[in-house]
Amino acid sequence: MLHVRSIWNGAISFGLVSIPIKLVNATENRSISFRQIHAEDGGRIRYRKVCELEDREVTQAEIGKGYEDADGTIIPITDEDLDHLPLPTAKTIEIVAFVPNERIDPLQMDSAYYLAAGGAPAAKPYTLLREALKRSQKVAIAKFALRGRERLGMLRVVGDAIAMHGLLWPDEVRAPEGVAPDTNVTVNDKELDLADALMDTLGEIELDELHDEYREALEEVVAAKAAGEAPPQAPEPAKAGKVLDLMAALENSVRAAKESRGEEPKKAAEVRSLPQRKSARAAPKQTAGKKSTSAAKKTAAKKTTASAKKSTAKSAQGAKKTAAKNTAKSTAKSTAKKTQAKKTTSRKRSA
Repeated sequence: MLHVRSIWNGAISFGLVSIPIKLVNATENRSISFRQIHAEDGGRIRYRKVCELEDREVTQAEIGKGYEDADGTIIPITDEDLDHLPLPTAKTIEIVAFVPNERIDPLQMDSAYYLAAGGAPAAKPYTLLREALKRSQKVAIAKFALRGRERLGMLRVVGDAIAMHGLLWPDEVRAPEGVAPDTNVTVNDKELDLADALMDTLGEIELDELHDEYREALEEVVAAKAAGEAPPQAPEPAKAGKVLDLMAALENSVRAAKESRGEEPKKAAEVRSLPQRKSARAAPKQTAGKKSTSAAKKTAAKKTTASAKKSTAKSAQGAKKTAAKNTAKSTAKSTAKKTQAKKTTSRKRSA
């Protein structure tokens, strides 16, 4: 149990079930506070409470409450008057409904409290309400009176305890009229894709890892001043330039977020240059080698071409010789036939 003083004692009204509880603050202010001093000599500046009618300083015990009417008349209101208000929530946190957590607008969230069980008799009904909230996966909406006014609250389970968030009344939350840009602005899919990439790169974080850097820096300044040393100097903030190209700004943001997380950006393809020649003497050798290789290739190509030409010429010459022989044979045969015919004819005539 928290070792803090309860700020309100009462009971939770859960239908016909009454759970005695103590209300304690669930948060604390860790910010550094300052005193007002006289700049010339460091003397404290104090505010004294003075009665206007008697023109004298009064003690806290002499101070009460009063309501100022429209005509300026002050109507005294005592603590007894407030204790006898005709409200069931004066000493009771009255649960009026159970709703899903998504129904609560975060804009309504106010102060946070823990509800501690008020003694052993409250343990059983307290545990019953806690387990019922867990199983239903809902939050309880309640009304209660605190510091002179009735308030709205939300009860939910935190660990093994029941916490209550003070809620603003719906009419206390202003509508966001006139807040959004009044010009018609559209974003394209590429810009949304880059925004999604930036969100994915930033990723999630454990809230326990966050801390108040301003308070830590302020503590260093106070410690340095107390030791008579010069306070640490903050580096000059980088000047924010105008965002002229939203796409470029998103791309740079994604790149910066990756670098801050230790992720190396994708490297472009490396272009390696050829090794430089060691000396002027080595160059002719490499050139000569290249020339001899190319010359050898050319010579081999010439020989191949020449041999191909020779074989083609031989084939052509052989074909010509064969054709000539065949022509001569056919001519000789035809001549012999003609001669034989002439002889035969002459024989017939002589006979």
